[in-house]
Amino acid sequence: MRLRDIAKLLDGKLSGDGDIEIVRVAKIEEAGAGDVTFLANLKYKKFVSTTGASALLVAFDVVLDTMTQRSVPIAIIKVKDPYLSFLRLVDEFHPPAVPLKVEIHPTAVVAQSARIAADVAIGAFVAIGERCTIGPRISLYPGTIIGDDVSIGDESILYANVTVQAGCRIGRRVIIHSGTVIGSDGFGFAPKEDGTYEKIPQRGIVVIEDDAEIGANCTIDRASLGETRIGRGVKLDNLIHVAHNVTIGENTVIAGQTGISGSTKIGKNCQIAGQVGLTGHIQIADRTIIGAQSGVPKSITEPGKTYFGYPAYEIHETLRMQAAARQLPSLLTEIRELRHRIEELEERLKHQSTPEDL
Repeated sequence: MRLRDIAKLLDGKLSGDGDIEIVRVAKIEEAGAGDVTFLANLKYKKFVSTTGASALLVAFDVVLDTMTQRSVPIAIIKVKDPYLSFLRLVDEFHPPAVPLKVEIHPTAVVAQSARIAADVAIGAFVAIGERCTIGPRISLYPGTIIGDDVSIGDESILYANVTVQAGCRIGRRVIIHSGTVIGSDGFGFAPKEDGTYEKIPQRGIVVIEDDAEIGANCTIDRASLGETRIGRGVKLDNLIHVAHNVTIGENTVIAGQTGISGSTKIGKNCQIAGQVGLTGHIQIADRTIIGAQSGVPKSITEPGKTYFGYPAYEIHETLRMQAAARQLPSLLTEIRELRHRIEELEERLKHQSTPEDL
């Protein structure tokens, strides 16, 4: 695709040779001749002077002083949002895989009482239980298991080997990636006098609202009673565990290997980084940001704050504690030296003559 056509596609302003042929998209530090790349995060600005790309997408308001350091010219396309524009080019140069064929595969097992829309794509060895409702333009990839009384909304996609247990409800345009289990039993056991445990019945459901996306190999437990609820527009990374009766507010994003204990309520528009652990029965305020590997032992009640650490404190407090901790080795050395000097002084005083001795 010629560069002028790319600029037109992106509603961008081109500076440079519009006849350059672009054949690939690439990251700025890896790009070569014939590639188009982008600069959205200014920490990558250092690569502008060295990138081998033929063209660069930048925001309209970015000033590239490093351009004067280049020995080889590079074309510039100024756009409203370089990152979103680059994603559009990714789709242009690397179209998504061919979708599942609209049909019910002959190896699929569908209960007679299930209501299936006419224009669905149901792959090989899919099983759909009794009284399910499968909406229009849904794709169920091979090996997916849908339990009894499940409903799935329009245009949702469940990739290979997803399991949705009985009674769960999935909204419209939901994407669930391979290996994820929706509606597994919550972890509930009551201790008995003899040291064994009695399983607490888990009879609730999971509700996933519209436009949510759930990564691969996640487990979202059904409620003991009531609902575990994933809000509209929530995005979960791979390998996340959501325990029973958890609520995650709309448009919250959570990175991989995070674990959320039972009955915790997470607000709207939160950002939770990887390997975060949240204890049970707490509340997280709207727009909270929690840094990677943090442990959250109690509720966060003020919206819009950033927390980090184990246990998690507001980030400024955590940074102060870390700065103090870095000084501990030198402080310990100083304390030892002071202790030694005190011992020397005490020894001198012990042997010093007093007026009564004269």
